[in-house]
Amino acid sequence: MAHAPAVLCPVDFSTASRGALRYAAAVAEHFGSALLVLTVSDPLLTEVAELQMGAAWLEDNVETELRRFVDETLGGGRAVTPELIATTGKAPQRILDVARDRGVDLVVMSSHGLTGIRKLFFGATTERVLRETDVPVLVTPAADEGPGDLDELKGTGRPVLVPVELSVEGVASRQLTVAAAVCQALDVPLLFAHVVEPLRIPVPVPMSLPNVDAERRTRAESLFAQLTATLPAAIKREALVAYGDPAEEIAKIAKDRHAGLIVMGLHATSLTGPRMGSVTYRVLCLAPTVVLALPPASPAA
Repeated sequence: MAHAPAVLCPVDFSTASRGALRYAAAVAEHFGSALLVLTVSDPLLTEVAELQMGAAWLEDNVETELRRFVDETLGGGRAVTPELIATTGKAPQRILDVARDRGVDLVVMSSHGLTGIRKLFFGATTERVLRETDVPVLVTPAADEGPGDLDELKGTGRPVLVPVELSVEGVASRQLTVAAAVCQALDVPLLFAHVVEPLRIPVPVPMSLPNVDAERRTRAESLFAQLTATLPAAIKREALVAYGDPAEEIAKIAKDRHAGLIVMGLHATSLTGPRMGSVTYRVLCLAPTVVLALPPASPAA
């Protein structure tokens, strides 16, 4: 039997998760996918509610509130009818469990970022999901209200930003494949970026290293040329090399160029599986942009 595509959107009834839900609905409608809307109650809250109100009280109320939340957020006349899932447990694990058990193709959730000094951190639930997911995760900024549908994002001129790391084999080509598909679907340009991090030498060395940065730039430009050669001719593309802290420069480029999406890869090891990486983490904290985080592709993908 053919696989039925599905989008999973965890919500916590916050304003931030309304924006994520609108993105999830827009994606599901565009691709004809099922939309699963999940909310997870804390086990302690469930226990207290059972003692005070009876076993069925919390479950009934959560389902009622979830339906009201979805209806208020999406309104009527949508082409997709969400399937609502209310469950109990630790939120990150339940999200990962549902994503695996239902074979979802994309998880859409808010970063829950805040302004000021607290923006250095984003939601612990989102962080845990990103560290362990084996499906792509679309992370939406807390202040982003989300689109009514994907047509609102077409032809805006806002590029899809693809930060390229020279040291991670295979990741750049997968980022490119996904980013190119988004660019074609939305008729927007593609922007490659590589950040040359300043070379830090802890002790003086008896040699001159004047050509190191130039060599790294040349490597980046060579990789850009290889990647862009595989792009459809209709996609407008640009490549740039920046210097400085990778996360800060990526966030700055996204802001200056009004990027509509950043496509980043999640790193992996044979022992621990997908890991977010400090650059991806800080980009999510710093950039006011939707980020699509891609876990390493499985051999069967």
